[in-house]
Amino acid sequence: MSGGSHGSTAVDSDPLVEPLAAWLSEVEGRCIHIARFERVSAGARRVNALLDIADDQGTRRLALTLNQSADIEIVPVRTEAEVRTLAESAGVPVPHIHHVHDRTDVLGGPFFLSTAISGLTIPRHIMRRARDRSLGPTIVGQLGTAMARLHSLDPGVAPAELPRPETGRPIADSLARLDEQMALLQHPSPTFSLATRWLERHAPSEPDRLAIVHGDIRVGNVIVDDAGVAAILDWETCHLGDAMEDLAWPTLRMWRFREDENRVGGLGSIPALREAYAAADGGWHSTRFEWWRLLSTVRWGISLAGQARSHLDGRHRSIVMAASGRRVAELEYDTLMLLNPARQVWT
Repeated sequence: MSGGSHGSTAVDSDPLVEPLAAWLSEVEGRCIHIARFERVSAGARRVNALLDIADDQGTRRLALTLNQSADIEIVPVRTEAEVRTLAESAGVPVPHIHHVHDRTDVLGGPFFLSTAISGLTIPRHIMRRARDRSLGPTIVGQLGTAMARLHSLDPGVAPAELPRPETGRPIADSLARLDEQMALLQHPSPTFSLATRWLERHAPSEPDRLAIVHGDIRVGNVIVDDAGVAAILDWETCHLGDAMEDLAWPTLRMWRFREDENRVGGLGSIPALREAYAAADGGWHSTRFEWWRLLSTVRWGISLAGQARSHLDGRHRSIVMAASGRRVAELEYDTLMLLNPARQVWT
């Protein structure tokens, strides 16, 4: 990855280097030397680093993803890696996984190593590249194709540990969890309450089949190069669910970075996403897609409120968490616009 801010340190001074080199040497059966190691800022919850490893066969560029403790895992790293490997087999652009270690004895937390992919990850850099090279429609089309390929996978091959709806019904399960999240709000939100009741009254039919979904495909979780999408990152929220959830998520206004007229990540249109998805044999369901757009907006607003609460009550003191609270009003505005299509401008 490139385009991010880097916490570059001397190789010898980073406490991860020596144990990682020793572990790699043992796993690969030859002496491994880490010639370059730099932490990157991508990812708020995990340690991410780029490293050059050298051995008698040459030098390779890898990326380390480390959960600093097993407690913060959304899905186990081995499950995440298995889903990424399945996605790669279906033609989804993902960094190839080389090694997975799901214990804490080496680096203090579970981790995996994958191929490092060159390109841009910071949204404002991606937006600038897209404008300068007219790449926006290309990226949107590539995302639609990639999601169709991911969703075409047989859910029966998904790892047993992959999260899934308890009842097998993603619509009903999401509504139940939304009610639970609403109950935890520090301050009531009439807007989110109104939207939750609307979602209940207008719940669409359940999908005919579950799909393996990424859960967080958006600008910021992709690597972009001169040809468009080079890789899709951050599979830690992958689960079995409704394919329309994946497609709705990148259309939230939150991910457009002021390019509001381009509803898919500030890069292109929803019809372009739909056409690419359908061209790759993805089955688009407009009613469920629009329902998920509203539910995802409400859920993200509640999540931001929860992050602010975790700072205020002392569970996770962080200026980033505290600042999340100021965006809740934006999500309430977006929710109201989605509830009243006659007044929609850019939602």
